[in-house]
Amino acid sequence: MIKKDISENLAKTIYLGIGSNLGDRKINIERAKFKLQTYQIDILRCSANYESESWPNPKNPKFINIVIKIKTTLTPLELLKVCNLIEIDLGRKRFKKNAPRTCDIDIIDYDKMTLNIEKKNLILPHPSMNKRNFVLIPLFELDQNWKHPISNVNITKLINSLSIKDLRSIKQI
Repeated sequence: MIKKDISENLAKTIYLGIGSNLGDRKINIERAKFKLQTYQIDILRCSANYESESWPNPKNPKFINIVIKIKTTLTPLELLKVCNLIEIDLGRKRFKKNAPRTCDIDIIDYDKMTLNIEKKNLILPHPSMNKRNFVLIPLFELDQNWKHPISNVNITKLINSLSIKDLRSIKQI
């Protein structure tokens, strides 16, 4: 029998969404993945790249998005801090909500935890994820049995609740 390191028992399974709609979008996402691994974060699986219209303003450049499955011992707040540092390091400027950006990293699901720390802008699971094609479709690729931590609705039903326009406006690239 192989004994697990104590930190392995504390590691949580988390889904992150990574997106970019400025600059070389694919390279920005690859850099974000590389930088995440320098912060005690193990990437277990990664979805394909998906291109979709910018939300909420489709006139902005199109996004490339992925979802990754990770393990880490970082707390939700520590992970949020790391994600924000990486976004800034990759050139993200926060001047207007939903403005085009080189990198956006969202915590989609932190080990099925529910949490709301408004002062830190941390709500788990991500409050809009169940309405976003660019989250649900790559997440489905990674875990077809995933269920929303609050509603307990499975991912297939969530995808089926998207509009036809939303389903047609995303493509794997």
